[in-house]
Amino acid sequence: MHTLGLLVLALQVQGGAAPVDSGSRVLIDIVTKATVINQAVLAILIVISVASWAIILSKSLTYSKVARQTSQFLEAFRKSSKFSEVQAVCSTVPASPLVGVFQAGYAELNAQFRLSGPQPANPSGPPPRPTLKSLTAVDRALLRAATVEINKLEKRVPFLATVASVAPFIGLFGTVVGITIAFQRIGTTGSTNLAVVGPSISEALIATAAGLFAAIPAVLAYNHFSTRMKIFAAEMDDFSLEFLNIAERNFT
Repeated sequence: MHTLGLLVLALQVQGGAAPVDSGSRVLIDIVTKATVINQAVLAILIVISVASWAIILSKSLTYSKVARQTSQFLEAFRKSSKFSEVQAVCSTVPASPLVGVFQAGYAELNAQFRLSGPQPANPSGPPPRPTLKSLTAVDRALLRAATVEINKLEKRVPFLATVASVAPFIGLFGTVVGITIAFQRIGTTGSTNLAVVGPSISEALIATAAGLFAAIPAVLAYNHFSTRMKIFAAEMDDFSLEFLNIAERNFT
């Protein structure tokens, strides 16, 4: 970068100031006159930038819906006196990952109750309550369901980390190509006139800017979504413990 700065300074001193044109037209001219390699670099950066923005918008809407429906599910769960009542609410909040965790635990409870068979009735006392065979099995079912839900929420988010890591290097590759062509033209013409090497330097700088334009939103969004994922995972862990406490109190 120090060498690039010296080169630009020398060009400004020897070639004088370039005529000023509108920013959009200048960018279009630079891109259309760029080498095939730099055009390919810019095309790749545009594609991955559009893809990352699509993921950012999609995940923002999804996580907002997840947070809203999770709050609704928790409210219904804590107000209900029976798991069957909570099961009826699940269809109204399908986006909440707690629904999948609850249904896995509820299914395991029912499976164990069926294996236990009907309890003998006592005419003189209250009806017998079902008994769990293994609370550990319920815990494993909840853990598996939580892992599945986390994987669903994380889908396509690692792509943002890939863009954040790779895009600057793709832009740097375009920069290196542009600077190499600039020095080659200097060696061929024997002149450092701005008209000779200016286009190559412009291509190099645009490639760097495009790489940063793709990488910066991706890294910010990835860090934000990672924090949201930790919150969702903590909510699932807390819910699993709450579910186990209720099951232990009522069925053991």
